Amino acid sequence: MIDRTGLAEFLRRRRASLQPEDVGLPRGRRRRTSGLRREEVASLCHMSTDYYSRLEQERGPQPSEQMIASIAQGLHLSLDERDHLFRLAGHNPPARGAVSDHISPGLLRIFDRLHDTPAEIVTELGETLRQTALGVALTGDTATYSGPARSIGYRWFTDPATRQLYAPGDHPFLTRMFASGLREMVTLRGPGSRAAYLADLLLARSEEFREVWNDHEVGIRPHDVKRFVHPELGVLELTCQRLVDPDQAHSLLVYTAIPGSESHEKLQLLAVIGTQTLH
Repeated sequence: MIDRTGLAEFLRRRRASLQPEDVGLPRGRRRRTSGLRREEVASLCHMSTDYYSRLEQERGPQPSEQMIASIAQGLHLSLDERDHLFRLAGHNPPARGAVSDHISPGLLRIFDRLHDTPAEIVTELGETLRQTALGVALTGDTATYSGPARSIGYRWFTDPATRQLYAPGDHPFLTRMFASGLREMVTLRGPGSRAAYLADLLLARSEEFREVWNDHEVGIRPHDVKRFVHPELGVLELTCQRLVDPDQAHSLLVYTAIPGSESHEKLQLLAVIGTQTLH
């Protein structure tokens, strides 16, 4: 059963404790509010201000699990705080660990400060949870995929458009790498896991995947330098730095170019044109 009073009080207290810079928002000169405004929280949670306001005012219908998950992420809640929020809303908390899409507050705080570089937060199956604006400009909005297609490894073998984002010379290596990584995840997580489900789908749908899967390769790790192909700018050679959250099996990937290099100049141009074309 929903605890409307407890839910409203918790949301108000949590909103008041956050500052704009904590969640990657500009403070502005005329701010008088202690903490975040309701409309700012609503935007972070991808819902209307009216809907969020009703929750703080102990009104409206019981929020769905999806809504509560959005609020927990928007307010940068820890796992314990997230679970508390779910119980206040009358729901059982979701699972933790590898199957969870809830990003830790610490990882989000770092991500929120990466305004000037391509970066993304991904799961162990290569499912994009967050992207910076420059990340979207580089590879497209990969956080919008649903179902099995959320995993870049699955898309690699089922969606030809995915391969167009990477230099053709790297394709054979990436094919082996994605199959190797998925095999390791199936062994680690076991039958009935999301990894096993993806492997079964790919075995049924991709002859190429079946061939590399049967090689039983493991331990193939990504190269430090990745070669992306942008439709307007051509090839960008970017170094990938990875920060891992072991509790949630999430990784923050940050892509940078060597200063003074051609790829560095292209990255600066990408920041200007964003998702627009040069035509």
